[in-house]
Amino acid sequence: MVSARLLVLSLFSVSLVGSQPTESSQQVSSPPAHPAGEPSLSIDNLSFPWSRLRLPKYIIPLHYHLLLHPNLTSLSFTGSVQIQIDVQNNTNWVVLHSKGLQISKATILDQNLAHLSDQVLPVLHNPSHEQIGIFSPRVLSSGQKYFLYIEFGAELAEGFYGFYKSTYRTSTGETRTLASTHFEPTSARMAFPCFDEPSFKANFSVRIRRPPEYISLSNMPVIKTAEVSGGLLEDQFAPSVQMSTYLVAFVICDFKSVTGTTSSGVQVSIYAAPEKWQQTHYALEVAVKMLDFYEEFFNIRYPLPKQDLIAIPDFQSGAMENWGLTTYRETSLLYDPLTSSVSDKLWVTMVIGHELAHQWFGNLVTMEWWNDIWLNEGFARYMEYISVEATYPDLKVEEYLLHTCFAAVGHDSLNSSRPISSPAENPTQIKEMFDTVSYDKGACVLHMLRHFLTDEVFQRGIVRYLRKYSYKNAHNQDLWDSLANTCSEEDFISGKHCYSSSQASKNAYLFAGEHLNLTAMMNTWTLQKGIPLVTVTRKGARLLLRQDRFLRTVLPSDPQWSTLQKGFLWHIPLTYKTDSSSTIHRHLMTSPTDSIHIGEEASWVKVNSDMTGYYMVHYEDGGWDVMTKLLRENHTALSYKDRTHLIHNAFQLVTAGHLPLNKALDLIGYLLLETHTVPLLQGLGYLEAFYHLVEKRDESVLTHNLGAYILQFFRAVIDQQTWSDSGTVSERRLRTEVLSLACHLDDPPCVKRARQHFSDWLQSNGTLNLPTDVAETVYSVGAQDDHGWASLLHTYKISLSEAHKHKILYALTSSKDTSKLEGLLELGLEGKVIRSQDLSTLILMVARNPKGHYLAWNFVKKNWDTLVQKFQLGSFCIRNIIIGTTSQFSSPEELTEVQSFFESIKEQASQLRATQIALDNVLKNVRWVQRNLETLRKWLSEQMQ
Repeated sequence: MVSARLLVLSLFSVSLVGSQPTESSQQVSSPPAHPAGEPSLSIDNLSFPWSRLRLPKYIIPLHYHLLLHPNLTSLSFTGSVQIQIDVQNNTNWVVLHSKGLQISKATILDQNLAHLSDQVLPVLHNPSHEQIGIFSPRVLSSGQKYFLYIEFGAELAEGFYGFYKSTYRTSTGETRTLASTHFEPTSARMAFPCFDEPSFKANFSVRIRRPPEYISLSNMPVIKTAEVSGGLLEDQFAPSVQMSTYLVAFVICDFKSVTGTTSSGVQVSIYAAPEKWQQTHYALEVAVKMLDFYEEFFNIRYPLPKQDLIAIPDFQSGAMENWGLTTYRETSLLYDPLTSSVSDKLWVTMVIGHELAHQWFGNLVTMEWWNDIWLNEGFARYMEYISVEATYPDLKVEEYLLHTCFAAVGHDSLNSSRPISSPAENPTQIKEMFDTVSYDKGACVLHMLRHFLTDEVFQRGIVRYLRKYSYKNAHNQDLWDSLANTCSEEDFISGKHCYSSSQASKNAYLFAGEHLNLTAMMNTWTLQKGIPLVTVTRKGARLLLRQDRFLRTVLPSDPQWSTLQKGFLWHIPLTYKTDSSSTIHRHLMTSPTDSIHIGEEASWVKVNSDMTGYYMVHYEDGGWDVMTKLLRENHTALSYKDRTHLIHNAFQLVTAGHLPLNKALDLIGYLLLETHTVPLLQGLGYLEAFYHLVEKRDESVLTHNLGAYILQFFRAVIDQQTWSDSGTVSERRLRTEVLSLACHLDDPPCVKRARQHFSDWLQSNGTLNLPTDVAETVYSVGAQDDHGWASLLHTYKISLSEAHKHKILYALTSSKDTSKLEGLLELGLEGKVIRSQDLSTLILMVARNPKGHYLAWNFVKKNWDTLVQKFQLGSFCIRNIIIGTTSQFSSPEELTEVQSFFESIKEQASQLRATQIALDNVLKNVRWVQRNLETLRKWLSEQMQ
């Protein structure tokens, strides 16, 4: 029994329900009123009947009939829901989810819509579990179906979850309001009482009341619109397919749209605020192409008649895959050719690819519980690359996959990481599952698996998985079985296309001549945290291999090393290439140590070809000198991915204490010969990271010398750049990055050119469209004086392009005037000029500025409670704020400071994995500085002689 203080009893008599006279079209009538003086149902002995976070499994929702009436003037809504339920155990109680809703009536009806009781049913609340319990005096019988009817109301939510309000300003300064939803993972319960867990799939029939000047959208198309009292219109939507509650969506707005049709007849529409309508055309082209691609790739038709994509002005995440009505942040959907850069274009394309992949992975087949959210998010992240490469090859999306895996390694090499599949029970824990591990590591493990099994086998397996579990829920094991082509005994007997489990393990796959148990292999990647480090030593004709857990915060000489290594073992699908053969060789490493024969004649060996495998490689006993020599003498003997991978591994090994810094710096000396963008930017990125770290310390000489070295070393690359939007996607990306850094380092030619462009822009009164690739750099240089800064802030306020505003905001936060930075943070907190959705980004932008470094951190400490209230504990915004504002701290004093703040918010910090990640990051930086700063100082002085 739950303790009494957690329980709030809500009991409403029928006479109080007069607030919804417009309910007449609902199928269900109110129960008869009690004769005068008759008491309602006695509740004296009732206590909340359920003590667990997850709902009981013996009541199954089948169909929701939902009526909603949002009022955009009073910013509230009323509604009713009739849920058909299947009862599988005798019970007097129905327990379901509700959060922040005022329940004004609850009744239960039988199959014939007859009321089971002529008395008011009591509703008990357990707010700590976000549950309500409805008591029926008559037993609900096992095997029977009933209807649960509830009337409710609430304010439209502040923030970004549930049924919430959003606003936008027109060019004339008028503020307009809309209402939109975001339910994933656990916020459908804020909009209507429901069984808000992913395995409770049901059909939804939605009706929405609205004034005639608005439109309403939901997952399905409108099939009928009728006039109801008060001059309102009621839109009735077609019943949905079976789906989870977190995928339900509705929007009431006054937006405009563009529409197209896929080759199979699906109607695709892009919705945006009326004055942003012109920015919707690219998204329409992408969405139509992507749906066509996915229907062919998955060989399963998209099951709904339409797919709407809508840009919501206030939106916390990047986008959300609600079935048939995907919602987006404006920067993730709108593309303005005049102000959006090529990176903005790639982002829009990838986000649409991600959300439309979810229509199959996640919507059609859904994880059983949030511990396996990677089955949704890892797949959708990986499908971004497959879909964009197939539909927009000129965007060169494959060049970005390495960075997705590098991001995963950065997180996974801290002890505070977690397994891909991890327990998550309460809403905060569930929100935290939407992280680098689920998305990026999930995608990289799938990439490894695809290369391991071959494209064809992988694709066939995932199609089998999608077909078998359509409109159902799945676990990790179901995916491995589908990929290994195994089946249940029942399937085997019925003659379906599959092997029995025992047969599959014998003949499913041969990898390098070895039989494979796919489940055993994949469990090592999904059920244990971390990433392996494969140490390679050349001994004549053989390559000796050893695997350890790769950690960047603990050295092999540390006392806790052996404890942190204990019990970790991966089944690693190794690939390697030598100069004596063009073949990529394969070997499955399943033991702590191993060896392979490569022959005496091979002068070098590169392990983990193109980084298709999710593991680090360390070349021991002079192995890195061999790699450095190869890159200097014949770098094109390796692919650009292999060159990038070597650079990444070398610098990560420096952080982990396995390689001296000067060896990694010597390795990138070859970059003078490099012509490919990706390895160039990888090497430049590490030097830039070191620069940003030391410029925030009291190290003026070192900061100056490192900046001078970067400018000298990359002089030719900097001088090759044009201040235009010409060239390939790769060339344009290089231009943006290189010129941004050059101007940040006060390179005179760069600053002079940027100032000239900014002066031209000012003289045009902001009407000149700068080349999009360099606009952010130009604005950042222009923002350094008062007039330029004020002009940019004015443009920020009136711009209709969110991509443009993002570039201006970046520039505004680069000011060296701390009062301006403080003013920006206050504007972000207020949420009018700078929207609340952009506050976490703003805080991180201020934090990267040496003058704003501590400002941002102090702002977070001072406004912590407000930030948690705005974004919710566990959200990715809170995670980014915690990790982002501390990521450049590198002294023991700063580590102590962060620890003491987390101690002061212990109750919240203890619930968050992000606080431990932040501490691990600072510790990693402290140790890096202690070990490498003198080496860097000495190495630089040698180079500058």
